[in-house]
Amino acid sequence: MQLTGAEALIKSLEQQGVDTVFGLPGGAILPVYDPLIDSTIRHILVRHEQGAGHMAEGYALATGRPGVAMVTSGPGATNIVTPIGNAHMDSTPLVVITGQVATGSIGTDAFQECDITGITMGITKHNFLVQSAQEIPRAVAAAFHLATTGRPGPVLIDVPKDVTQSMMDWWYPSTVEEYDLPGYRPEVPLDEDAVARAVALIAQSERPVLYVGGGTLKSRASKELLAFAERTGMPVVTTLMARGAFPDSHEQHLGMPGMHGFYAAVTAIQRSDLLISLGARFDDRVTGKISAFAAGAKVIHVDIDRAEFNKVRHADVALQSNIAAALKALDALDATPKSLKSWWKEIRSWQAKYPLVYDEPAVDGPLRPQHVVASIAQKADPGTIVTSGVGQHQMWAAQFWQFEEPGTWINSGGAGTMGFGVPAAIGAKVGRPDRTVWCIDGDGCFQMTAQELVTARSEGIPIKVAILNNAYLGMVRQWQEMFYDERYSEVYLSADLPDYVKWAEAMGCVGLRATNLKEMEDVIDEANRINDVPVVIDFRTDSSEKVFPMVASGASNDDIMVHPSQRGGAM
Repeated sequence: MQLTGAEALIKSLEQQGVDTVFGLPGGAILPVYDPLIDSTIRHILVRHEQGAGHMAEGYALATGRPGVAMVTSGPGATNIVTPIGNAHMDSTPLVVITGQVATGSIGTDAFQECDITGITMGITKHNFLVQSAQEIPRAVAAAFHLATTGRPGPVLIDVPKDVTQSMMDWWYPSTVEEYDLPGYRPEVPLDEDAVARAVALIAQSERPVLYVGGGTLKSRASKELLAFAERTGMPVVTTLMARGAFPDSHEQHLGMPGMHGFYAAVTAIQRSDLLISLGARFDDRVTGKISAFAAGAKVIHVDIDRAEFNKVRHADVALQSNIAAALKALDALDATPKSLKSWWKEIRSWQAKYPLVYDEPAVDGPLRPQHVVASIAQKADPGTIVTSGVGQHQMWAAQFWQFEEPGTWINSGGAGTMGFGVPAAIGAKVGRPDRTVWCIDGDGCFQMTAQELVTARSEGIPIKVAILNNAYLGMVRQWQEMFYDERYSEVYLSADLPDYVKWAEAMGCVGLRATNLKEMEDVIDEANRINDVPVVIDFRTDSSEKVFPMVASGASNDDIMVHPSQRGGAM
């Protein structure tokens, strides 16, 4: 069967079971958009290519399937670089297709030409510049294989315009060997000696902590984690990227560690004698001053990516494996610590003394952002998916929303990409239309990608957006207050410019506003009743509110700062 390269590309996506592509057409990718008309694949027309990438990320994180985005060459390709970099940092499976100028024009500075494979070399698992139409099926099959195996990540396929317009004899790879990926070995056999050494360290431990990272979600190991934790009785902490991997309501869960983590989680790590790292990468926002991080602890580091071993913290045992297989292997050998009775007594004392707290909101406002998040969470359906931008609101969402299952918390961790929340929520809702999707956003983040609400309205994607509007770039303001003598340089945004209610209405959404507790309760209830169009709520919050606990950048976790009302008895 003879097909054009464009037809082969669409047919290859269909072979991979792709049901949705997020994208925006342009000259170099235009030939591919023609056969898309006759395809079963749904196309979501975005208003900016960055939105396409973040939507694909939200789709991937909500469903566990790779997200797919398609854009044109030049600025279309460069506009999606930020989502590619974000997906690379957070190990999100993504396949991005970019148009390219014709092969004969490459290197001539042709209109809308850019070396996107060169630009993204360091932020993709791999990228392809397709040279002929006959190569397209192999490139697509290999891209999906690379994106979803081993440590997941983004893969880019750059397709010149003349390649999509030329003819090919249809074929599709039927075996992994046909993908032509020499040296790519994403799965390795478990090292039985390493497992035995890990079991020995666990048997000697009296103050162990299960330090659970995003890799646990990527390997779909939540069930194995729950079984292992309950059998061993160990305390569990879940990083920002692992929220939902272990139920927040579980009595063994201490919450989130890190710069704005729960006091008991941060301190348990610091006082532990054994850290069992499960798909975590010892990020600086978790470790603080690395030389002071869990200084008395041995480390068992489990990760699918051997490059993570000893990168930040020396591993006494490095176990290259997906998390589920490693936990099963440890369970099979009955890895069990010593009695943890005294350890749990100490942990419970920290939990009782330093719970998450915030000042009670005044009846007439302004609203406390923590209270807004907690109130939305309290009224939300079980299994609601939450996305966020980056900043104070992200930390409050991670702290005050109860996450009980995987795939319900979607945020930008490693790259810290402002503007992630709204498009990610759209992608998540497309992937899981059965779920309610809330985006907890800040006014700064919202202004970066809010145009995608036009996409949501026109495509019938009813997400709900809560703007914690404090009129500032809140996290930057917090740092300037605490570390720059209250010299507020270029952080004021204005609560009223733009008018978020009018902006939402102009985009075809329902716009609401709350300035006090009564209005807050009413607008949350109203938003929950509306399920056919997107809803945006402008919550007017206290601009002086700060995120606590907090570990200052570069400081030891031992110097954790708790809420002012709890000062005096902390470490």
